[in-house]
Amino acid sequence: MEFNIRKAAVEDAQSIASVQVDTWRTTYAGIVPEAFLNSLNAGERAEDWKEHLQAGDTLAFVAQGQSGIFGFICGGRLREAIGAYDGELYAIYLRPEGQRRGVGRGLVRSLAEALRIEGFKSMAVWVLERNLSAVSFYLRLGGIQVAQKTIEIGGAELSDLALGWANLESFLK
Repeated sequence: MEFNIRKAAVEDAQSIASVQVDTWRTTYAGIVPEAFLNSLNAGERAEDWKEHLQAGDTLAFVAQGQSGIFGFICGGRLREAIGAYDGELYAIYLRPEGQRRGVGRGLVRSLAEALRIEGFKSMAVWVLERNLSAVSFYLRLGGIQVAQKTIEIGGAELSDLALGWANLESFLK
């Protein structure tokens, strides 16, 4: 599969939103309440993404192949304190055709490099504990569990794990 990873542009907002909604519905089926997943709206999400990308307060990259954008990642400053961590991977989603082909690893490396350039020293990500494929993906990339909390999505209480990389320089070697 041929693909490239590039910085996301405002014009990518609709494609990013589409990937996000579609992958939420498949990834979180059986984990997050079905009513919540059915309520997700790509048009509304596209407006949110447009605002984020215009504001420039989020580092975002897309994975693009012959058929268009099939994945994305975004991150920036850590949103809530986790030890000495300072950067955060906010979200990464790939359509099934992009999974297990090195795209996810490439997206994470792109974000980690951008965070490092921005002066961040470390990176953490929150992931639903029941999302076993994502947890194992981050563990394979060398992440270690650094925190845990309970969150609410669509009326369900879910366990959320923080996995982290204490040193972006080491991660990028």
